[in-house]
Amino acid sequence: MFSIGQRLARRQTLVTGKSCMHGVFSEFALLLLISAAAGAVAIRLRQPVLIAYIVVGIAVGPAVLGLVTAQDQIDLLAQVGVAVLLFVVGLKLDLHHLRHIGPVALATGLGQLGFTITFGFALTMLLGKSPMEALYIAVALTFSSTIIIVKLLSDKRELDSLHGRIAVGFLIVQDLAVVLAMMAMSALRGADDATAFEVGLSLVGRVAAAALVMAVLMRFVLPKVVTTMARSQELLLIFAIAWGTGLAALGEWAGFSKEAGAFLAGFSLASTHYRDAINARLTGIRDFLLLFFFIDLGAKLDFSTLGDEVWPAIVLSLFVLIGNPLIVMGIMGYMGYRKRTGFLAGLTVAQISEFSIIFVAMGISLGHVGTGALGLTTLVGLTTIAVSTYMILYSHPLYERLAPWLGIFERRRPSRELAVEREYRAPDQPGIVVFGLGRYGGHLALALKDVGLSVLGVDFDPELAREMRHKGLPVRYGDGMDPDFLETLPLDGSAWVISTLPDIESNRQLFHALKERRFSGKVAVVAREEKDGPVLEKIGVQTVLYPMRDAVDHTVERLTALLRPEENAP
Repeated sequence: MFSIGQRLARRQTLVTGKSCMHGVFSEFALLLLISAAAGAVAIRLRQPVLIAYIVVGIAVGPAVLGLVTAQDQIDLLAQVGVAVLLFVVGLKLDLHHLRHIGPVALATGLGQLGFTITFGFALTMLLGKSPMEALYIAVALTFSSTIIIVKLLSDKRELDSLHGRIAVGFLIVQDLAVVLAMMAMSALRGADDATAFEVGLSLVGRVAAAALVMAVLMRFVLPKVVTTMARSQELLLIFAIAWGTGLAALGEWAGFSKEAGAFLAGFSLASTHYRDAINARLTGIRDFLLLFFFIDLGAKLDFSTLGDEVWPAIVLSLFVLIGNPLIVMGIMGYMGYRKRTGFLAGLTVAQISEFSIIFVAMGISLGHVGTGALGLTTLVGLTTIAVSTYMILYSHPLYERLAPWLGIFERRRPSRELAVEREYRAPDQPGIVVFGLGRYGGHLALALKDVGLSVLGVDFDPELAREMRHKGLPVRYGDGMDPDFLETLPLDGSAWVISTLPDIESNRQLFHALKERRFSGKVAVVAREEKDGPVLEKIGVQTVLYPMRDAVDHTVERLTALLRPEENAP
């Protein structure tokens, strides 16, 4: 039994704990409201919201308003956000896609990496940094933001253009370089007395062991596990987050980094049929959690030393904004591309990315660099992302102004681009995309395929998707009402979208998602009930199909032919 004094003390502890938790909750609510308002301003200025989030972190941090007190909770969410981000990056690196990285994308990606690291290291050393700081900063300057570039190119509808395809190709090379760099720097942890050979041997051994384990899991274990989890999309999402954070923790225990472990977790699922559905579901969660990473980053910036980094930040920002595009233009011009293609592709590397900041932050956690390097990288990131965003948005007017001075980046006869124009054809695009492969939709898709039309089926039932694949129909597993999933579908070259989804609300959401996706083809929707037809026509659906009415009409025609054969006789 507790004494009266013990009971009172326990009650006071509970009250204090509840009050503390209430304060933390209120702080989180305030942070989200401020972030939403700042994000709205950023969108108005046509800037990525991550810039707004860093500014919010600075504003609410101890240097300005001092509103952030729940540092531990924010730091935990920030770490989970970084793990989810690297998981999504790994999820996009399908082995089948890696085989098709073109030589120009590979050469440009490796050339830009080599140029930026070499000259960036020398320039950073001249700015008075230590060799280790210079190495981290030089590597950080090489990474461009896949998220921002793909979003900008997609908004401009240039992802399928020649420079867009090349840019996406060398962004994949950069993503691979991010992980390799993280693994290499993690191998230096506690290796002050080891020789370079010993460090390299240890890294190669651990990478080989990790590759062997991943190969076994990807071949024999994960396909069955993911298929089981995919029976419920909610369970599939929980499994993906658990797998990503679990391997992140295991990667840190094995001597790599959390980031490298999370990347390998995503990569291990990249060849499954469910990767697009997982990616679409994780996109919003990733963005939400990364909010706390950038808030945490802004709150931890040391303004007492940040003033000394302004001049180095200006120099390195000019190096990234000018030097990176020039090296890309030089390589592409040498390989036989026109100056316009090289210029438009080069603008996509005129920035550093969120990975750059994460990479230097990892260096702090490993004890390799101080907060000054992180502050410098953040300043360069803010500057280059803000400026390059406008450069990409207004790339064509900018090219028209600079074209007379870009002739040195083009051969007299740009042979490779001429060959591309003669030989390239867009990737096979489905003429028709059918959403919903149930009894009606499945038969419809197969019948359209049998008459020689190019058809792609979409369904969120994994068993049904597998069955239709066995029947020879190309199928993508995912939720057609999810705008992020729609972004992964090859809709730009499709003439028709046909929805056989069972209820009116699902069809309404799909139609609005297609409008947001700026789908330019025609849409046909199956109305299961007569009353649904006028509703679908009212929201703008061009063609409404009535399977019950059509089936009755067809049946009447056949029965009439059987019951009155004399009327059909010649």
